[in-house]
Amino acid sequence: MYWKNRAVNGAWKLQRRVYEVLRNEDGVGTVEVVLLILVATGLVLIFKDRITELVTNIFGKITSQAGKI
Repeated sequence: MYWKNRAVNGAWKLQRRVYEVLRNEDGVGTVEVVLLILVATGLVLIFKDRITELVTNIFGKITSQAGKI
């Protein structure tokens, strides 16, 4: 009888702990931020050449038109 009660009690504690873990959302914000950073980094790596060309053209125009002022 002792082992049966202990097993039932242990199963109940395990079920309660699993429920608490599933309800806990403390780390969700951190995971979202990490995923956004990974996506942004991936996009930068994929479009690196185009971004560099765009920035170079923009600064070239700024430099050429700054001399006119």
